[in-house]
Parts: sequence; C-alpha cells; structure tokens
Amino acid sequence: MDHFFTAIEEREHPEYRGKPVVVGADPKGGKGRGVVSTCNYEARKFRIRSGMPISRAWRLCPDAVYLPVNFRLYREVSSRIMAVLRRYADKFEQFGIDEAFLDVSSKGSFEEAKRLAEKIKEEIRRREKLTCSIGIGPSKLVAKIASDFNKPDGLTLIKEKDVASFLSPLPVGKLWGIGRKTEEKLNEMGIKTIGQLASADASKLSRFGVWGTQFHLLARGIDHSEVRERPGVKSISREHTFEEDTSDLDLILKTLDRLGEEVHRDLMNSNLFYKTVTIKIRYENFETHTHGKTLPFITNRLKEIQKISRELVKPFLQPNRKIRLVGTRVSNLSSAEKQKTL
Repeated sequence: MDHFFTAIEEREHPEYRGKPVVVGADPKGGKGRGVVSTCNYEARKFRIRSGMPISRAWRLCPDAVYLPVNFRLYREVSSRIMAVLRRYADKFEQFGIDEAFLDVSSKGSFEEAKRLAEKIKEEIRRREKLTCSIGIGPSKLVAKIASDFNKPDGLTLIKEKDVASFLSPLPVGKLWGIGRKTEEKLNEMGIKTIGQLASADASKLSRFGVWGTQFHLLARGIDHSEVRERPGVKSISREHTFEEDTSDLDLILKTLDRLGEEVHRDLMNSNLFYKTVTIKIRYENFETHTHGKTLPFITNRLKEIQKISRELVKPFLQPNRKIRLVGTRVSNLSSAEKQKTL
C-alpha cells in the first residue's frame, strides 16, 4: 500500500490532500519526544522519513498536518484489503499491516500475472479508495524490490531474463538483510551497487559470516524462499516516551503499569494468552536495553504483566541515569481456542 496510514487519513479527511501529512507523535511545536510513524509523499519532499524524531520533522516542515496514530482504523482497513488479496492468491503471505506476497504461478505467465495485478489494483481502488504499488517477479526478493520501484500507484514487471539488469544499478541497501551499518561497511569495501556485490569476490564477504554468502546469492537474484502463510500475531507491545528524561521511580513504574493495561486490553480483544514478558528501557543518551522473563505457565492475567515488568526494570533504575523511554511486550502467544483444546 502507498503511504498507508496517511493515505487513509487523506481519504477520511479530503481537506488534507495536497498537503504534507505526518502520522506519529505529537510534535508539540518542535518539542515533541516521539517519532514519525509514516508520512505522505508531499512530506517526503521536505526529507521527512519514517522513524525520524518528530521534533526534527517539525523543524523540516512546521506547516505539515501532524496526526496521531489511529491503529484501530488502520487495522480495519488492512483486514479488508488482505481479504481481497487472499482471494486472488494460490498461496498468500501477509507481510506487515500494509504489504503481502501472492504466489500466482497458476496464471501460467507474467502477462497473465500483470493482468491480475491490474485487476487487484482496481478492486482496492474501488473498494477502499486507496492506491497500491505491485511488483511482479520470479521470486519474492525481486517482486518486493519491484514493488518499491515505481511508487505511488505503480506496477513493475521483471521477468527472469531481466533480473540481473534490473538489480545491478540499485544500491546494496535494497537487498534483504542489509541495514544501514552493513551498507556502510560494504561501501567502505567499494561495493555500492547490487551489481558490484554480485561480482565481488565471495571470500571478501566472509567478514559477514554466513550472511556474506546470502548477500552474494541475493545480489545475483537467487532467492528460493516460498510464499507461505505466517502464523498469527507473535507479540503485542506498547512504548512511552517521556516528555522529559526522568529518573522518577514512581513515574516510571506507573507508566509501566499503564502500558501493561494497554497490552492486556489488546490481548483480551484478540483472545490470546502469553508466556513471555519483556521490558524495554532507553536512557537519555539513546542507549537501549531489553530484558525478558518466560513463565513456566501460560496466562492472560494483567497482574503478571505488571508484576514482571516492575521486576525486570529495577536493575536499570539508577539515580544518576535518566530514562527517555520505557516499553512492555508480551510474546510466546497462544489462542484461547488452543488452550481449551489442551
């Protein structure tokens, strides 16, 4: 989907169209403490990006429309779109709230796959008044990269014979598994494009361990991963960024209790049980730690979330170190139906 959260907001509020729109934390006139969740293409012209501190986004474009995240609405729209996509797929794999892979091999040709893609785009536009960008390729890797190639409202088809020429000029950061730091290391080695990575001496990539071999294969367009149905929700989490960095024990513990309540509410709404609780702490210098505990039993009790969160956070509470952010997560989830069966 194209700039999914902001596209939905523009659909709900036509007066926002044509304006830079940012969904995320409250900027508070440039003093906000959170981050950008997403932004539309008009906002990206001002160099605003997802994950950017909201205060920096405000400095780049104070006249943008800043909106809070409305996850309930976004999930509802996502659910309807995924239902449409699933109907057209031989195999289906949801990949986040706004992205999915479809295996449509039964269509028999790339030309038929393209006609199907056009049909899908039209149905989503008609039903939801939203646009999406689709990539078609002989593998998940190529299709994924192609889907980002001609946004917004794009449709890019890459046949097997064209994979090498398509990938070659692209920056190495486009490949799965290559984040910013790995890209910087590759650039230091003189490897800036996927083509250069494909033709690099494999022995030079040994510094990346087993991933070095994987990078070399991906750069040559070799990806045998299958489209497969992913299991349900793996974790539920909430985070809070304090207005000011704090070492106030009472405030930190009360905040964790509230985050636990929010996580528990989502658990109950999804009819899920959990076994692992994890807390997240970010100090004022952005040093971040996570620490978890797995229970010997599975439960859906709020009391356990709050109790364990308080236990886990105590070693990180130091009078001389202020905290910027705290978070709570539950994982090792199981459905209520499965518990009844057991």
